[in-house]
Amino acid sequence: MTGTATRYLYLARHGEASPDESKLTDNGRQQAVLLGERLQRNPLTAICHGPLPRAEQTAQLICDQLDGVPLQPSELAGDYIPYLPQREELPSDSADAMLARLSQFPDEERRQGPQLAQTALTRFAGPVDGDKPRHELIVTHNFLIGWLVRAALDSPKWRWMGLNHANAALTVIRYAPGRPASVLFYNDMGHLPAELRWTGFPPDLHI
Repeated sequence: MTGTATRYLYLARHGEASPDESKLTDNGRQQAVLLGERLQRNPLTAICHGPLPRAEQTAQLICDQLDGVPLQPSELAGDYIPYLPQREELPSDSADAMLARLSQFPDEERRQGPQLAQTALTRFAGPVDGDKPRHELIVTHNFLIGWLVRAALDSPKWRWMGLNHANAALTVIRYAPGRPASVLFYNDMGHLPAELRWTGFPPDLHI
């Protein structure tokens, strides 16, 4: 992860999706538009998004609010399990529950996810070549955001679990040459009205 210029990596979870996850809800579309309006003041050079409809539609709505920022689909920005921990890595009082949760995900996500996650770190994290800072947005899913944030903080690999990102909230990580990564802010919902915050999470997480 070497480079000569600073990368500002903007991370956004897709907007609220329909129960079958085939499209955004009206709330999800509104969330995406509001996020796009917020990002109008940022010098984004590209928007990368995962291949699933809820991420693609969110990215397109964000792009519609911006001027000439290209869209770039990428499997690396998809929805997958980034790391499968061993029991001995986990806190003893929560290991059983965490492993049981992971076992419920499709085999394909569990099998392919860790390699995709490592490749995503190579692609998205670290300073960039050149003499100008780069600002890029990834429209993705909760797990990848948690993975990239935990890597920026040099936390244990299993710690992507427990990081919950709201729909269309914004996180920004700065990768400056010769300095540790900095999480400038996490899960920021300042652009969303109260009724659109924390959509998609259980009621006890609505704050």
